[in-house]
Amino acid sequence: MANEKQFKLKTKFVATRNVKEYRATIPVWVTEEDVILEIGCEWGTTTVLLAERCKEVIGTDVSLECIERAKKRHPGIRFEVLDAFDVRAALDFGEQFTKIYIDISGFSGYRSLLDVIALLTMYGTVLRPEAIVIKSGALKHFASHCIPWRSGGD
Repeated sequence: MANEKQFKLKTKFVATRNVKEYRATIPVWVTEEDVILEIGCEWGTTTVLLAERCKEVIGTDVSLECIERAKKRHPGIRFEVLDAFDVRAALDFGEQFTKIYIDISGFSGYRSLLDVIALLTMYGTVLRPEAIVIKSGALKHFASHCIPWRSGGD
């Protein structure tokens, strides 16, 4: 039975379908006080856009080749190799992230929806950012069909 001591996730999740929508969230969700973790930065294009609006950003990708290229293209921005499912490694960055941006193109199919939800839950629970913005057409489609039920007591 739930009670007032039960953990309640407060992170907001913003689902976008494509790169245009993903980047359009930046002026709406990012403030100059934010410390942002971007997962799946590839060559750092979106990381640069985030860096222009926030206090600090770390761009990450599972590919060492992508990270090396991002570092060469954008030497003033911090880039690190990170497997998205290694949340403990994200903790090792030693930052209190206020926002997380996730662009993992390989998780775009409907069958990957459970992996996406698991990823969001892990980062929301462990890092507890204010918001996570994710590029996932499957998640956006699913969420557009959800209606949160509100009974009289909620």
